[in-house]
Amino acid sequence: MKFNVSSSKLFAQLQAVSRVIPAKTSIAILEDVLFDLQGNLLTLTASDGETTIRTSLEVENAEGAGKVASGAKLLLDTLKEFSEQPLLFEIDDHNYGVNMTSANGSYSFVGVAGQEYPEMPVEEEGSNAFQMPAQTLLEAINKTIFCTADDELRPVMNGILFDLAQDHITLVATDAHRLVRYINHAISAPEAQSFILPKKPALILRAILGKEEEDATVSFGQKNARFRFGRTEIVCRQIEGRYPNYNAVIPQNNQNEVMVDRQTIINACKRVAVFANSSTSLLRLAISENQIKLSAQDIDYSHSAEETISCNYNGMPMAIGFKAPFFIEILQAVTSKDVLLRLADPARAGLILPSEDEENQELLMLLMPMLLND
Repeated sequence: MKFNVSSSKLFAQLQAVSRVIPAKTSIAILEDVLFDLQGNLLTLTASDGETTIRTSLEVENAEGAGKVASGAKLLLDTLKEFSEQPLLFEIDDHNYGVNMTSANGSYSFVGVAGQEYPEMPVEEEGSNAFQMPAQTLLEAINKTIFCTADDELRPVMNGILFDLAQDHITLVATDAHRLVRYINHAISAPEAQSFILPKKPALILRAILGKEEEDATVSFGQKNARFRFGRTEIVCRQIEGRYPNYNAVIPQNNQNEVMVDRQTIINACKRVAVFANSSTSLLRLAISENQIKLSAQDIDYSHSAEETISCNYNGMPMAIGFKAPFFIEILQAVTSKDVLLRLADPARAGLILPSEDEENQELLMLLMPMLLND
């Protein structure tokens, strides 16, 4: 079989599907990308055994049909050096040798019979499905994925919970030190259901959803979750288990409210955190009337820093400590100009919220404090 294809279009699609290919694997064929030519449609598939991506593109002057698996890294390393130009692929149907011809040269390599490549999981019977704009899905993942854990003992916390209701959708992530809950009231599902999306496919979705303007269809059964948008389809194995009752850990009576300019506090935290102890990264916030004094120190090296910024606060003076990278990352996930801190006391979780939620959205983030010695 043979076909002509644009070098830049093929490279873009190969980049998208190859994100799933594992860095190390004992199954050699999983280092390959599957080429499936049917008419003038070339379908590319890649998998790591648990997550599979499939996408397609139009080719020209196609002759024959069939499947061949070929090394992804070799192809990507070659294609990235090409300027935009047509490429001719000729594949021997008997020994699966591949010859790629460009304007100035030819490149030969050996493929593997496509029938040996793992099949993409079929849609489960009785799967639930709903639709949401691809950019809304991207935004929801962006606002939650940073709070996922890497915990071998509690695998359910290594992904994002999709908690569906008939009038809204909730995405939740937590690593036991911090939690983020994103609610979108414009998205609904036929019935209340939930599934846990693992971190790796979530990262892949975040990487390839950026240019997608259409709706994404999300479906899930007992084992797999499936995302379809444009010409791309991603199927992944869900994380099994019961997700923690996230609503139970969100405090309802944090009465001390601090309103502060988001970018101002982010910049100040970044400067002061440089001086924090490298093992604890403790950042101290001393809050009094209309000001926050940020401070950090590293006794081992006699380093210290403090900075005072203005805020809107009329409560009792208090001091609370947070792990600086966690606090900064949460502040950066907020998109409003000002950020609202709701605090109870130095020993209980603090809530970080946007000053104003975007239309049909609710964003809430929780951060556990660190013990202050003074």
